[in-house]
Amino acid sequence: MKQQIIVSGVGGQGIIFITHVLAEAAIRRGLSVYTSENHGMAQRGGTVLSHVKVGAFFSPLIIPSRADGLLILNEENLEQHGFYLGPGGWAVINAKARPDFQGQGDLHWIDADRLAGQMGKPQALNLIVLGFALARITRGEGNGKGFFCSSQDIIDVLKARLAKRGDVLTTSLEAFALGASHADK
Repeated sequence: MKQQIIVSGVGGQGIIFITHVLAEAAIRRGLSVYTSENHGMAQRGGTVLSHVKVGAFFSPLIIPSRADGLLILNEENLEQHGFYLGPGGWAVINAKARPDFQGQGDLHWIDADRLAGQMGKPQALNLIVLGFALARITRGEGNGKGFFCSSQDIIDVLKARLAKRGDVLTTSLEAFALGASHADK
């Protein structure tokens, strides 16, 4: 199994958190994993970009047009980082409607901002997007490559990471499930 995923958004959206969750899921499956983050502007609402490479790689950075998947938590970042997506890849975007994307690959979108707002937890949008992506892509929508891990792997990582933070764990699991429940819509 080899997979390369770009996670992009703006500071405060939890890009680094879901990058670490994905990395832990890979480790639990016994897979090699590299991550790299650019988050210098995160405190100012600037762009945050993470690279997640699972499998036998020698460098943590993803070359343009080689990513198997994009997780875009801020729609405007699709224009900035869409060029990473490779042929046959998929992109999951937090957007109100289908974004205008001239790049290659399969495009999926969910209005995670709206759903997180309905939950009363705007910071939960990252897990809504991740839940949606795992449910949608794992089912073989688009290119059929799927994810390197399952939804259950992510749930197990969340439970382990947040075991001592009861309310945060509950909210995180609810957000993840909410995203997954919209995969068929």
